[in-house]
Amino acid sequence: MSYSVDINCDMGESFGAYVIGRDEEILDYVTSANIACGFHAGDPATMRTTVKLAIEKGVGIGVHPGLQDLVGFGRRNMNISPKEAYELVVYQIGSLSAFVKAEGGQLQHVKPHGALFNMAAKDAALSEAIAEAVYNVDPELILFGLSGSELVKAGEKIGLKTANEVFSDRTYQNDGSLTSRLESNALITDSNEAIQQVVRMVKENQVNTVQGQDISIQANTICIHGDGIHALDFAKNISSTLAESGIQVKKIKDIL
Repeated sequence: MSYSVDINCDMGESFGAYVIGRDEEILDYVTSANIACGFHAGDPATMRTTVKLAIEKGVGIGVHPGLQDLVGFGRRNMNISPKEAYELVVYQIGSLSAFVKAEGGQLQHVKPHGALFNMAAKDAALSEAIAEAVYNVDPELILFGLSGSELVKAGEKIGLKTANEVFSDRTYQNDGSLTSRLESNALITDSNEAIQQVVRMVKENQVNTVQGQDISIQANTICIHGDGIHALDFAKNISSTLAESGIQVKKIKDIL
């Protein structure tokens, strides 16, 4: 049996064209880049720089729309309506797509950031608004959502290609949600443990929760975070370990 998976990384989450967390080097080991659009992080100069780097390295480019919360890095829940979610997603797709077009590239996907991502995972109305925003701008874009979430369901319902996303460095709850970052056990800090979790999710479609229960999961794309101090080493390790485990790493558009 053959296995394949996309590796995505959140990028351009800085300012003044300074590419944070060794983004340039990490792009050598991932297949999709989720680029911040100025709401939770990023600015025009950084967006352009990151887009150009992704194009040069042949990495799929994605919009990473977040809540308008620079201080909280888009990780604090906000009480927004579906209408507001629709508008902020359309706005941010538009901002990044202009840079992609200007640099001669093509958008591949949309992946909501932080709190917006987690809110949409459980809120059907919010998810439907986000999916509609993506579809109305470009129905060829792929929508990334937490594996088995309301966002994936909304994307499928409206006719988008969807990618079920799993996380290498996050722990899971029995309902398939990610453990809140407010909890001490939210992050997996041991790189070997994180990589083995990924291999199992891809090959067995299973993950062990913090409650000790195995739950089903679908892994089309793996998220790694580019802002950690060991991010580059982790990107190298996960890429090589997947290959050694018989898992091909491909752009999401070549998998779906």
